[in-house]
Parts: sequence; structure tokens; C-alpha cells
Amino acid sequence: MPCARTPDGGDRRRLRRFAAVATSLSALIATSIVAGPATASEAVLPCALGRTDAHHSEGVDGWNGSYPRPDRRLDAVMIYLSFPDARPESTPQELSHDYFPATSGFFARASYGRFRLRPHIHRSWVRMPRPSASYGIQRDWDADRRSAYLRDAVAAADPSVDFSRYDVVYFVADPDAPGVDSDATKVVNLDQPMHADDRDLRRFVTVFEQSPPDRNVLAHETGHVFDLPDLYHRPEGGKGDWDTYVGDWDLMGSQFGLAPDPFAWHKWRLGWITDRQVDCIDLAGPAMHSLRTLSAPGDSGGRRRPRLLVLRTGHDSALVIEARGATGNDRSLCTEGVLVYRVHSDTASGSGPVQVLDGHPGTSACWGTSVYPPLADAPLGVGESMDDAKDGIRIQVAGRTTDGDWAVKIGHG
Repeated sequence: MPCARTPDGGDRRRLRRFAAVATSLSALIATSIVAGPATASEAVLPCALGRTDAHHSEGVDGWNGSYPRPDRRLDAVMIYLSFPDARPESTPQELSHDYFPATSGFFARASYGRFRLRPHIHRSWVRMPRPSASYGIQRDWDADRRSAYLRDAVAAADPSVDFSRYDVVYFVADPDAPGVDSDATKVVNLDQPMHADDRDLRRFVTVFEQSPPDRNVLAHETGHVFDLPDLYHRPEGGKGDWDTYVGDWDLMGSQFGLAPDPFAWHKWRLGWITDRQVDCIDLAGPAMHSLRTLSAPGDSGGRRRPRLLVLRTGHDSALVIEARGATGNDRSLCTEGVLVYRVHSDTASGSGPVQVLDGHPGTSACWGTSVYPPLADAPLGVGESMDDAKDGIRIQVAGRTTDGDWAVKIGHG
């Protein structure tokens, strides 16, 4: 489902920068890390949570084969739908620039080049048989009308589109049609698939955006195609803060977030981070760990540089630590530092499967640009610490190495 519609603010950004520490710290970190297995993420580490029956479960011990896994090139078709009650004012090629190459670029950066989303823009408008207003398009859409819309769209497009060629299908409604509600953009998963071109069609991204669309909206919805959950909180009656669980962190929380790069946990799920880049935390005693900034370029030269620290706290829960910096997809973030959050694999999409812990609970940051200022300064900076009373853990940021990695000391609180 789409995120809360939070308007963008101005250009002000407040970043917390920290100097690198002495080379001796690099040596300390290098000798303190407990080496993990150099395996692909299919070989499950002991801190990996198992999949549950929760919708879009955050388990990482396997892949739900009903979803395409974005660890290779995937082909997506973008089909533009017109209606009898409106005449399109732009061509599909012109409107496609609202989404591409920005969406492909986002995933290329997030995946360190492991995933390529290749769009195919259907060049002609596909005419729907009924007026746009007749479908009752809205956020909480009547199931029968939504099904009728999809049936009509597939039938209208089938003569000119070979659905068997594509891994992802985007149906984009004419943004100027009177019945189009921009709050209705979402992924539709079908219990009973439709069939076209000898292929079962189980899910569609239905796009009802204005032009230009909401920032990162297509990347957010495409995340659902890859089995990622909604991380926002939908308040009762739709009134109140939507972003209390994760704030700006990860576009599955808010497509408007200042730090939209997916959590390291999600990159692990998707295969963009391997087990070799994950440290399972053993609390036998205090230990120093190294963290490479999540949005930094991919590793090279065979050196092991973890991007994810995980402490399993229960059968379906874990405490997770990563480092965020103002590069790549996170170039506009508010506060750099070490981010801590909890993951629950038995919690369904939209119910808080991920919750960020606030490293500065008494302050806020980036008012006017952040979707939820109380969590905009959640990361810990050098010399700062957090005591997680729930799990009895103390997390301390000891410094940074000369090559920019973060030194994190973890022990009992």
C-alpha cells in the first residue's frame, strides 16, 4: 500500500559528521571480529530469523518462491491505460520519465549492482472499455471493482503485450482521467491468478499517480513485488503520524524519507548482502565490531567488511545494527551514524515488523524535511552509546577507522 502523503519541505539538511580515529583502532577492530562463514545467504546463520506465516514475513532463512527475487536482471513492462472519459495529454514515453531511469538507478545503488530492473515501456495507450469513474478507484478499493479493473486491463492489453516476457507488470492509469485517485497506488496480489500468454499473473503494480508522481513511489511499490512489508503505521482513521515505527529510514516506511536506502536486514533478505557481510553477535563478553556504511559502494579485493550486526533476542526477534551515511540513496539523510532497530519475523506488514530505536530520545531534527523528526536523529555518533534495557544490551560507538568504517562495541548493559 502507498505510504502516508507527507509533503516535502525545504532544502535544509543537518548532518552529524565525525572524524576518523587513529590507525591503531583499525588494528584493534581487525583482531576483534569473529569471522563468519564465507557463504551465500542461503546458508543460514544462527542469527537469521525464520520465515513465518505473517504477510511479508521478515524471516531470512529462505525465499518465498511466489515472488521474483531481485538478485539478477528482471524485466518489467509499463502499460499505460486510457479511458473513454478522458483524452491523454501526454504520451506513454513522456510519462515514463517520471519513473525511469530513477527507479532502476535506485535499485542499482541499493543492490551494489547485483540487481538490474530493466523497464519496457509499451509505446501506445491501451484503451480501457469503461470510464475511469466507473471503477470506483480509491485507497481502500472495493474488491469487486478492483478485480473488474484488472480483468479489463489484462484483456485490453493482451492483444499487444506478451505477458510471458516480463517478471513485473505495471499498469499506469492516465493521470488526467477524472476517476483516478492518486492515493490508490498499490500492489495487488491475487489469490487466484489471471492467465495470459501461457503465464499465471499473480500480482500487479497499479499506479494512479499524478504527473509528476510522489517521490520514490514506484520503488516502494516494487519493493512489495519482492515480498518487502510496509513499515509505516496507519493511525486510526488515517489521522496522526504514519511514520512512528521507522521514520525516514527505508523507503518501505516512507517513500518521502530522507534516508530511503533499504535496511541492511532487507538487503540481506533480498540477497544484496551475503552471510559473509553479517556478524552474529555473541554476548559471551564485550567485543568490538566493524561496520561498513550501508550505502557505501560494494566491497572489492576480497576483504571482509560487515554491513550488518545481528543479535538474536528470541525465536522470531532480533536486535539489528547498521551504519548510515550521506552517500548513494541516503545522500539527503539528516543524521549519520550507527542505527539500531528491532525486527520481528512474526509481525505482519503494516503492524511494525521493524522498529527503530531512538539514540537521542530527548531531541528531534530536520523539521520541515523529515517525515518524523523524533527519529531523524536516531543514529548514534562517535562517543555515544545506547542501553537497551529490554534485552540488556549496551551499544557504544567507539570511533571510525581511517577508511570510514564504524567501530562498535557491544556487551551487556
